[in-house]
Amino acid sequence: MAVPKRRVSHARRDKRRSSVWKLDAPAIEKCKNCGAFKRSHRLCPECGYYNGRLVMAKKED
Repeated sequence: MAVPKRRVSHARRDKRRSSVWKLDAPAIEKCKNCGAFKRSHRLCPECGYYNGRLVMAKKED
């Protein structure tokens, strides 16, 4: 059976685990219609367009 010969130190253990839990920032791109920043593959919150067509009409205040 494979059994560790020596105890793994806290530093070595934590270095191994450190990169696992990092989160990536969401991909942000400019809207082709209005130029506002939006997340990719999602509806633009400013103008309501997705993939060059109007999906949701923006309410007037």
